Amino acid sequence: MKHTILGAGGSIGNALTHKLLEQGEQVRLVSRSKYSVEGAESVRGDLTSYSDTLEGVRDSDIVYLCAGLPYDHKIWKRDWSKIIVNTINACIEVKAKLIFFDNVYMYGKVEGLMTESTPYNPVSKKGEVRAEIARLLEDEMKKDDIDVIIARAADLYGPYGTPQTSVPYMMVFDNLMKGKRAQWMADINQPHSYTYIPDCANGLYLLAKSSDAWNQIWHLPTHSPAIDGKTFIGLAAKEIGVNAKYSILTKSFMRFGKLFSKIASEAYEMLYQNEFPYHFDSTKFNNHFNYTPANYEEGIKSTIEFIKNKTD
Repeated sequence: MKHTILGAGGSIGNALTHKLLEQGEQVRLVSRSKYSVEGAESVRGDLTSYSDTLEGVRDSDIVYLCAGLPYDHKIWKRDWSKIIVNTINACIEVKAKLIFFDNVYMYGKVEGLMTESTPYNPVSKKGEVRAEIARLLEDEMKKDDIDVIIARAADLYGPYGTPQTSVPYMMVFDNLMKGKRAQWMADINQPHSYTYIPDCANGLYLLAKSSDAWNQIWHLPTHSPAIDGKTFIGLAAKEIGVNAKYSILTKSFMRFGKLFSKIASEAYEMLYQNEFPYHFDSTKFNNHFNYTPANYEEGIKSTIEFIKNKTD
């Protein structure tokens, strides 16, 4: 089988690439930069272009859409639906199956567990975009044109993460390893689920190889219960060998910062995820595949080992 990753080069794309290659699969990577990994075919392509998308998926059996766009709701509104439609139509033309790697922004503020049946109630502009593109894919699931999976994850941490793709990497691991204070947004005592990146890669591969997983939404394997910020920082500091010092980026601080920073402005509308409990549930996946996600202690340890090896 040929596995094609659209939007290669990010944390999930990289973890999935290595997982596929370890399994002896044929892998093609499609990105604007023609990102390359030894053992995989690399193709340059712009997913907002249908012709590029079609060339990227040609001769593919499984297509994973793992693209990430700049963290800007205007760019998301402009480009995401175009990318989804291009990918769907290209997969139909070449008769490939499609797995879309998704987040949880469309759920909005949720009381209790986020599950695959949680209704869409976005409370942010980016969440509205994610709900729109999720509905496009769900509409496709009801047709007979191609098989589709929506695979969702909570906020990410783990090997292959970067400051651009993982908030814990940027605010906790990177700061502590540079001798700085860790940072946390809003409320350090609130429980918050994080999905371990290698569990995402394992989950995507298991879904791709399963005959009965298609045309469904799946939450990728994520440890439960959720972890609070103090505990997360404490585990990271212990593993690095430093004191667990931290500072809080309060809501008022973020409100002030958004006047001067585009990144802070885009992050502010998502602050509800840190102000309130955030419980992501992957029971459906765990039970179906008899899978046990990495716990936070082992996940944080592996993440720091990965970062240290990368910087040596």
